[in-house]
Amino acid sequence: MISVIIPLYNAEKSITKTLDSIKNQTWTGQFEIISINDGSTDNSRQIVDDYIKENQTLNIYLLNQENAGVSSARNAGLKIAKGEYIALLDADDEWLPEKTLQQMKFLEDKNFKIDFLAARRNNHQISYPYKVNQNHLAPISFRLLLIRNEAQPSTVIFKRNVLDNTGFFDENQKYAEDLNYWLRVSENNKMYILDVELILFGAGKRTFGSSGLSSNLQEMEKGFQKNLKEMLHLKRINSIEYFFYYIFYKMKYVLRISRNKLLKAKGK
Repeated sequence: MISVIIPLYNAEKSITKTLDSIKNQTWTGQFEIISINDGSTDNSRQIVDDYIKENQTLNIYLLNQENAGVSSARNAGLKIAKGEYIALLDADDEWLPEKTLQQMKFLEDKNFKIDFLAARRNNHQISYPYKVNQNHLAPISFRLLLIRNEAQPSTVIFKRNVLDNTGFFDENQKYAEDLNYWLRVSENNKMYILDVELILFGAGKRTFGSSGLSSNLQEMEKGFQKNLKEMLHLKRINSIEYFFYYIFYKMKYVLRISRNKLLKAKGK
C-alpha cells in the first residue's frame, strides 16, 4: 500500500484535480490518501469532505489542525500512515496517470535496492551535476543535494524504512524544508531520480519566485543557509566546506533575484 500525504492550505481551486490524479492512477495497488487541512481559511476543508462522500470506495482521511506550516502538516500525516511506501503530494500538483506505476517498477525491483525515488516534473530536465544512467536513473547523493536539489516533493515515493531511519520533517522550518529532509535521508538510504516526466507541478508555475512559499526568495535563502549550518553541526561537512557552500548559496541567491526580476519584466 502507498500512503499519500497531502498538506492542504487554501487550495480550493486545485485540490479536486489533485485528488482525481490519484484516483486516475494506472497502478493497481492500494492507496491510503491522507489530507491534512493546515488551518485553511477558504473552502478547502468542505471540498475534501464532499470529495470523500462522493468517492466512498477510496481510502481517504482528512485531518484538521490549526495552521502550523507544511512540515507540521506532512508530519501529522506521516505519523498515522500505514503504507509500506510513502508518497508526497502537494495540493496544487497533479500526478500523471502512469506516475506510481512507473516508479513502483523500480522500487519493487530488488535488483535496484532503491529506498527513495523522485522523478521529473513538467517542462523540467535533470541538470548538471546529476547524471542519468542506462536505466534512466540519476543517483542522488549528499554532495549533489548541496549543489542542487532536483527532487520536487510531489514526485517522491520512499519506503517506510526511510521514515524509520530518518524521522520526520523539521517543523521549525518552512522554507527549503524538503532539502533539509533529503539531506538527512541521504545518510542511510539509496536515492535516485527517474528521468521521466510524471507530475504537473503547481499548475505550470515557475519553481521560484512565482507564488506560494517558493515566491519568498529571501526566506528560501535563509532556509538553505539553515540547512548548511545544520550539516556543519552534524559534522557532515567541515568548516572549510561550509565557507565555500555559503558563498555558493549567496551567489545562487543573487542570480535567482536577477532572474526573477527579468522574468517578471517579461510578464512571466
